Amino acid sequence: MRILLRADSSRQIGAGHISRMVALAEQATRRGWTVAFAGRTDNADFLAARFAELGVPVLGPGTRADGYDAVVVDHYGIAEVRSEVNSAGARLVSFEDGVFGRRAADVVVDCGLVPQPRPDDGSGLVLTGVAYAPLRQVVLEARDKRRARELYSRETGVKLPRSHDGGDAKAPHVLVVLGGGGVWQETVAALLEALRATGTPCTVEALVRGEPALPEPGPGQRFVVSPPGPGLHGKLVDTDLVVSASGVTLFELCCIGVPTALVQLVDNQAAGYRAAVDGGLAAGLGTAAALDDATATLTALLTEPAARERLATTASATVDGHGAARVLDALEGAGG
Repeated sequence: MRILLRADSSRQIGAGHISRMVALAEQATRRGWTVAFAGRTDNADFLAARFAELGVPVLGPGTRADGYDAVVVDHYGIAEVRSEVNSAGARLVSFEDGVFGRRAADVVVDCGLVPQPRPDDGSGLVLTGVAYAPLRQVVLEARDKRRARELYSRETGVKLPRSHDGGDAKAPHVLVVLGGGGVWQETVAALLEALRATGTPCTVEALVRGEPALPEPGPGQRFVVSPPGPGLHGKLVDTDLVVSASGVTLFELCCIGVPTALVQLVDNQAAGYRAAVDGGLAAGLGTAAALDDATATLTALLTEPAARERLATTASATVDGHGAARVLDALEGAGG
């Protein structure tokens, strides 16, 4: 099968759409399919590098559907294109997040925790639920490593040393990860201040583009900033707590089984944020504009390992990481 993946990334958009396309590219190439990607990968260089490793060419955003059996569109700014894609002899697979990115398609995928009702627009197969969330191979590898690490600790009573450098080895290690966008420095700074205000010893690493203001650390605290990149999932293997946006990264954290505190950055994350918090998959810190309760919530998570473990257990039981395979299976079936 010949498949074209269409998405964009930027400082404003973030990198979540590209991440989902990489996951599909990994699964499709494993099946021997011919895969190409069309779009912009600004601010997502570390993800685009995976296309090169897979031998997937990166084409311009205007690439047409001619010569492909299927086109996958994951984009909020592209309108109705089903007739154009079908006229070229291809089927359209469309990813949507509730009303965001919604369009008629031969196969529709809404992989949110609580998919939204959609009108009857003539679409063919509609796949809903987190079971269809495409996650990259690096996520599944991190999940397996974290589970092996936790199993070793339970069986031996010995806690393996962390891979992270610096800070008190006994204090919780916290990662602040607000996705691939580059416009959230003020929110990162506010979250770091909230962590500082807990008064709890911890090592905090913020993965963000730019230089957010760092607070003066309290006793036993350490704050550092690193750029986003391919090393994130290695860090997640032994991180005690992640502070994350409630976008695509949330599903990765759930799959790996990392205790998570969530921030809602933008409107299209509202449904996922509320579903994750209400379902016990993550603790809620509020919206980027209102983090009033963040310090109290973070204090409880840093001082209560059992609370972190409850979140991680619920989350990992919810997201199994095999969404990309299910989407491609459905695509093959839809063509039968």
